[in-house]
Amino acid sequence: MLKIAMAQMEVVPGHPDVNTATILRFIEEARAKGADVVIFPEMAVPGYFLGDTWEQSAFLRDCESYGRDIIAASKDITVMFGNVAIDWQKKNNDGRVRKYNAFFIARDGELVQPDNMPYPYTIKTLMPNYREFDDTRHFFSLQKLARELGTTPSKLLSPVTLKIRGQRYRAGCLLCEDGWSDDYEFAPFELLEKEHLDFYVNISASPYTLGKNDKRNRVFGRQAREAGVPLFYVNCIGLQNNGKTVYTFDGSSTAYNEKGDVVRTLPEYEEALTVLPLAEMKDMAAEPESEEKDIAHIYRALHYGIRRFLENIHMKKIVIGISGGIDSAVAAALYAKVVGPENLLLVNMPSVFNSATTKGLSQELANNLGCQYMIIPIQESVDHTIKQLEETPMVNLGTGSETHLKVSSFVAENIQARDRSARVLAGAAAAFGGGFTCNANKAETTVGYSTLYGDQSGFLAALADLWKYQVYALAHYMNDVVYGREVVPQGIIDIVPSAELSSAQNVDEGKGDPIKYPYHDYLFRSFVERWQKATPEDVLEWYKAGTVEKNLGCEEGLVQKYFPTAADFISDLERWWNLFTGMAIAKRIQAPPILAVSRRAYGFDHREAQNGAYYTRRYRELKAELLAE
Repeated sequence: MLKIAMAQMEVVPGHPDVNTATILRFIEEARAKGADVVIFPEMAVPGYFLGDTWEQSAFLRDCESYGRDIIAASKDITVMFGNVAIDWQKKNNDGRVRKYNAFFIARDGELVQPDNMPYPYTIKTLMPNYREFDDTRHFFSLQKLARELGTTPSKLLSPVTLKIRGQRYRAGCLLCEDGWSDDYEFAPFELLEKEHLDFYVNISASPYTLGKNDKRNRVFGRQAREAGVPLFYVNCIGLQNNGKTVYTFDGSSTAYNEKGDVVRTLPEYEEALTVLPLAEMKDMAAEPESEEKDIAHIYRALHYGIRRFLENIHMKKIVIGISGGIDSAVAAALYAKVVGPENLLLVNMPSVFNSATTKGLSQELANNLGCQYMIIPIQESVDHTIKQLEETPMVNLGTGSETHLKVSSFVAENIQARDRSARVLAGAAAAFGGGFTCNANKAETTVGYSTLYGDQSGFLAALADLWKYQVYALAHYMNDVVYGREVVPQGIIDIVPSAELSSAQNVDEGKGDPIKYPYHDYLFRSFVERWQKATPEDVLEWYKAGTVEKNLGCEEGLVQKYFPTAADFISDLERWWNLFTGMAIAKRIQAPPILAVSRRAYGFDHREAQNGAYYTRRYRELKAELLAE
């Protein structure tokens, strides 16, 4: 009876030595458990998101060398693993050495060649070039190779015949995207389906995205059911990045039987190995579908991502500026779970505009967490800065004339934010021996509702891929489930969101941020996360049809509540669109790395150009029509 092991391992990007040691350890474990086959993830040796490290020939040679170590370790066991494959005699389209994203199979110290492949490995066919993926920048696809050889991918894409204990098994080998073919010109899975296979293997390096696992179970379950053979999906865990955006890899490796049922799922964010007898899978009971709420998955992604990010940069202590607001409170509760309250310093930095209410809530939060706490008032420092700017003469060296700067109330707000971050938090972090956080949420990040070199600063923006409503949901989840007690004070959850930078944002009078989160969260989300991104033209079409809330997914009646007239609605829309496509881009470029959880995170996942706001001809027609009514 053929026994197949799924090895869900942590892949450390750019460290083939570490990854190979993990693979060799898992091979021994699989052998000890009687497995005939052990499967590892895509790009298990080098990692996946490596930037232009792929252009280093020395690194590529190292990956080949470590690959040979894995092949040599395959005595009496079949080892399936992902690695970069190099044809040193050929070039990619950029003139650099030819590289393939490859699926290797080794047995008894030798590679097993797919039936029709010109190389002793399977080459990835479909190259994702959307969201965070940039495969065609570095890798040559099976489609390109087929054209080069004067044939078709269907002629090259072929099963691998395995000879194990006197029996032959035919395996269909796919690499990640090859199983997600809906929008491609052909489907590798369907091409292999004609080959009378015994099972499929999809090795993946698939970043976590909210809701992706449910969709994958639908797609891969259908594939297994229609083909009538089991399918093994093996994903990695770990943290990888492409500079500006940081991704968690959750694993969730899954075995599907020939009925399409999920019969084994490996845990999120944990290394694990499981062995399944191939012949018994059809009789295995389907695992119950998870009833966990989305926020539980988001919490695990954030906790794991923060922990691994800190470990990668060797940071053990954290400083957070807390205001008595929800974002900094949730950040504090998160980081306390990761580093421990003894390694967390919360700093409250009140000015004359901070109410006794929020100062008291900050103290209550710190008490609940049992962490380090400081109160450093900033008003004296802010006043001193303003005085210096206004009283120091500004000399025109060409004419010798002198003038003085005038600090407006708006500039004074920015000075407060910068004083808190650039002076107090940066200094406290250095003295405490750690780093300080950026606590921005996704709504604020969308429209640049933050201050450069002020509250936008920090080493990581862990909440910047969460909309405000998700931040509130996370507060409730941590109170109810993670801590099992009220850590984030109910008063912080209930209070109106406010930056408290002026008297116009007095929380005790119910005055807060200009962003109306119950509506704007969803409006901003339509700009970013819709696959067909919304523009002001789309939003005005919905407004004209009376379907804004339906299309955005927000609560009915909010448009009329916030915007009594068409002029009000259009003014609000243009205010935020101008910021989203204007100054906010410049701020996002300078923002800290963002930890991704959504289907479209800022950074490399949402690529932007600083071109300024644009309104289509149709938008201008709709605007004129609505304002004339």
